[in-house]
Amino acid sequence: MSQVNLLPPELRQRQASRRLASLVIAAGLGVLALIGVFYFMQTQKLSDAQSELEAQLATNAELAAEIESLSQYDALQAELVAKEALVESLYVNEVSWSSALLDVSRVIPDAQYLTNLTGTITATTTTAPGEVSTTPTGGTPETTLIGNMTFAGVADQIDTIASWLTRLEQVQGWVNAWANSAQENAPFSRIYTFSNGIDLTQEAATERGQTGEVAR
Repeated sequence: MSQVNLLPPELRQRQASRRLASLVIAAGLGVLALIGVFYFMQTQKLSDAQSELEAQLATNAELAAEIESLSQYDALQAELVAKEALVESLYVNEVSWSSALLDVSRVIPDAQYLTNLTGTITATTTTAPGEVSTTPTGGTPETTLIGNMTFAGVADQIDTIASWLTRLEQVQGWVNAWANSAQENAPFSRIYTFSNGIDLTQEAATERGQTGEVAR
C-alpha cells in the first residue's frame, strides 16, 4: 500500500531544515569535543614539560652549589702546582760540590796546590707552573753551560799548569779550561802563582739537576 504525505510543503520544508540544523549542531558539538580533548592533552603535556623544567632547574642549582663548594680545591690545586714548580726550580742545574772537590783531587798534579776554589751556577727562573727556564738556554747537555769553577793556586813549573788545564777537561761536564794569569814568584824560581777556570755543562749536574725533578 502506498503512503501519502498529507502535510503541507511548508511544514515538510521546516522539518527538513530542523533536521539539517540538528545535524550541524551535532557536528559542531563533536568538533568542540575533539578540540576540548586536544586542548586537554596539550595542557597535560605542557604541565609535564613545566615539571621537568622545574626539576632540571633544581638539579642545576644543586650542581652549581656543589661546584661552588669545590672551588676552594681548585685554588689549592693551583697553589700546589705553583709551589711544586718553585721547589723543582731549586734543583735545576744542581751540582754536587762534594763530588766536584773529589774530581779536583783526582786531577790536580802533585806539584801543585790550590789556595782558592769558587763554584758558580747560573740562576734559574720559573716561567710557568711546571716549567723552569735556565740561562743560558738551548743546546745539548754536552754544550749547554750552567756555570763555572775558578781556581787560584801555586804550581812548580809552567808545564804543571798546562797539565792541570788539560786534566780539568777530562772530567765529565767540565769544558773550556782557561788560564787567567801565571806569575813566577821569583826570578828563575820556576814556582808560579796562577789563576784559571773551567766551564760547567749540564752533564756536570746531578741526576735531578739535569731533569729538574724533585727526588721522591
